[in-house]
This record gives sequence, structure tokens and C-alpha cells, in this order.
Amino acid sequence: MSPAAVKADIVVIGAGSGGLSVAAGAAQLGMKVVLFERGEMGGDCLNTGCVPSKALLAAARAAHGMREAGRFGIAPEVPKIDWPAVRRHVKGVIETIAPIDSQERFEGFGVQVVREHARFVGPRTVESESVRVTARRIVIATGGSAIVPPIPGLAETPYLTNETVFDVPEFPRRLVVIGAGAIGVELGQAFRRLGADVTLIEAADPLGRMDRDAADVVVDRLRAEGVRVLGRTKATRVERTAAGVAVHVEGAAPVEGTHLLLALGRRPVTDGLDLEKGNVAYTAKGVTTDPWLRSATNPRVYAVGDVAGREQLTHAAGWHASAFVRTVLFKARTRADATPLAAVVYADPECAQIGLTEAEAIAQYGAKAKAVRWNFHENDRAQTERAPEGFAKLVVGPGGSLLGAAIVGEGAGEAIQIVAVAMANKLGVRALTNFVSPYPTRGEIVKRAAGAYYTPLLFSGRTRLLVRLLSRLPW
Repeated sequence: MSPAAVKADIVVIGAGSGGLSVAAGAAQLGMKVVLFERGEMGGDCLNTGCVPSKALLAAARAAHGMREAGRFGIAPEVPKIDWPAVRRHVKGVIETIAPIDSQERFEGFGVQVVREHARFVGPRTVESESVRVTARRIVIATGGSAIVPPIPGLAETPYLTNETVFDVPEFPRRLVVIGAGAIGVELGQAFRRLGADVTLIEAADPLGRMDRDAADVVVDRLRAEGVRVLGRTKATRVERTAAGVAVHVEGAAPVEGTHLLLALGRRPVTDGLDLEKGNVAYTAKGVTTDPWLRSATNPRVYAVGDVAGREQLTHAAGWHASAFVRTVLFKARTRADATPLAAVVYADPECAQIGLTEAEAIAQYGAKAKAVRWNFHENDRAQTERAPEGFAKLVVGPGGSLLGAAIVGEGAGEAIQIVAVAMANKLGVRALTNFVSPYPTRGEIVKRAAGAYYTPLLFSGRTRLLVRLLSRLPW
């Protein structure tokens, strides 16, 4: 039986964060939208990414809090971990959020949802088992999947990824993690706090994309909590053992464990889309797009989210969807890089980064770039909570322009947002001094760091002379 022929304004392939945002926005603006999804509604973020990982981190934080209660004058206690119950907690969080991304909700917006695999059959036509849709615009939002590297022995060795680790029935008592980026660090610390012996193996520097000073604070905490962190160490071979797995590394003895977790990042999903038939160019990084997320070879096709070959962040996918709606539906051409996007590692302490790191700014601007910082040790709220680790660092360029920022410490992901607002609106460092911060808050650290930029000028000899002269004037 031939697929039913359908015409639409917009076809969206993929019901993750980016695809759902495009579909909802376009449908509510009166467009005829067809949405294809072969897997679970909500994509990676809801089902195997952000939501379950943060739920697991919350459970791990509660266990850690019991051990560390003595710092508040409360008798510490060794937590009893019920792994099946922890898994139920994680699944319960997913189930609570799932209705927001459900098929029923989007059909309520007027979206035609097709729960089948879609592929291109022409430059403006996609087809699944039951329908063939010809559309004015096609949006590829297929997301990403876990990278599985060509390590010798891996094909014969059981392993986990972020897509399977939350369903592992037996608690991983000795967990070996290959990769110490955001996923590896977050999950490694979580399982350590839940009682596992954890080793992180990273070929480069742990959290290598973050500001080095900030990343080191997180790595120091991991080691203090008992996580073994092997930086600049390459995994050369893995093998299945009677106890589980052994990972052979350069320059050290094999690392043995009961379970192996691969946390080497994600690759864009383009397999099975038949992009060639749609005249859509792509590489290993994803669909080749211009700054407005339009295909470089087919002007009717756009890509958003992980598959667009840019930042692999849930909020980046949401921003891409917004840029698409602005550009295509409102004709307000909005570039995908029109605003800087913060990245946050949700370890404890959190590590947040936006714009250029200090090293990147110096490489680009030389002596015209300056980094200023303020420590949480000097923040009263941090002291009341007995969590004074970390700092806020602002990277300032010519004329007081904000080039970037790094914040590491409890609540860093919240505090970085005021810097994001300033940078998105092209405000300089002065803007971060021109507001009254509630006391006591951790976010106050951003204002204090901004103030530190002006300290040398404010208390200079020239300023003192000016004050003496002004003091002689009548009120």
C-alpha cells in the first residue's frame, strides 16, 4: 500500500527539544506542521539525557548530604542506597515531565504527529511507512547519539552509555568511565556518592572545554570524594573479565571494574535520513548549515539542535528553534550565533562557562584582555552554607567589553545567567556593577567580580586627588 500523500508548510524530523519547539511554535502560528518521531517523544534530553542525569545527581546529592551533615552540627549518617528505588525515582521524574512533550499535547496544538522513521525522497519531500509529505520547509532535528570509539576489544565487551546506564539492573559497584567531559564527570561523581568505586579515564584534560582554573576546582573535589581521575591518559584496549571489564591504558596498570561507561560525547544522527536524495550536504559534525541554520545545499531545509553541527546543548536546541521561527516565519533574520550560550557542568560544585575562556581571550586580544575574579570564600551566603569553594571570573576586553565568564561553585549555573543577559544585550562589565544585588545571595559574586575590574582605577592616586579636591567644594 502506497503512503498517503500530504502537503504541509513545515515538516519536522525528530521530537527532541529543538524539533518540539519548532513544531509547537509553527503550529500555534497557524502553520500546517507534520512531526515525525521514530522513538520516544521528548528525545534524548527527557529520556536518556538531562532529565534522568539530573534526577540521579539529586539522589546522589542527598546521600552525600547525609555523610557531610557534621559540618552543620548534625550527626552524619552512612546512607543506605536502594538502587531499584533510585531507578524508580529517576523514572518517576521522567514520567512527571513526559506529558509536556507528549504526542497528545502536540496534537492539541494542531500538529500531525507520525510515530515512524522518516527519510528524504526528494529536495522537499520526506516519506515514512504510512505518509509522504511535501513541504515548503523541512527541519531536521534528529539530535545525537553516544559516541562509541573504535577501541580494540570493545565489540566483545559489554558497556554502558548515557542511553543505557539509567536502566542497568545491578548497581555498578566498580565503575570505569572512559571520558571526563560533562557526562563522565557528572555521572562519575553521582555513582561515587551512591557508593561505587569510580575511575575516570580522559585522554586530554578533564573538562577540557571549560576554563582551566574552574575545571581544576571540580577535579580536586572529585578526587577528594574518592574518584580516581586519570587525565591525559589514553585507553588502548578493553577486555571482558570474570569480574566485568579491564581497561588497558598507556603508562599505567589496567583499570578493572564491574561496569564500563562510555562518556566520550555525542555524534549527530544522520543515518537513515537519505540526505543525498534531499540534496542536503552533511559531514561527521552534522548537517552543513549557514549562520541561519539553513542547509548549504538545499534552501528549503534547516537543521536545529545537535544535528546542526554546533553546540550540543538542550538550550542551544531551543535557541535554534527560536532563531528558525524568527527567521522563517517572521522574516527577522536571526543568526544561530547571535547570542552567546552558557554551558554548565552540573557536578558539585557546578562549573559554568560562557563566551571566551581567559586563555582564549589572551590568545585573541593579547594584553587588551584582562581577567578579574572574586572568590566564594568572600561570599557570605557561601559561608553560611559551608560551601565556599570556587569563584567567579569575568574576562574583559577592550573598552570594558565582556568577552566571557567562568563561575565554579554551588549554584554556578544560576549565577552565570546574569552574565548571559549582559552579553546577549551587548552590555559591558560596567552594567554588572549598576544593580543592587539582594543580600545574602551567591549571585552577588558576579557584581563583586565586576567591581574588582574597577578597583585599581577607583583607588588610584589620581582618584584620591580628585576626591580631595571635590571635598573642598560646598554641598
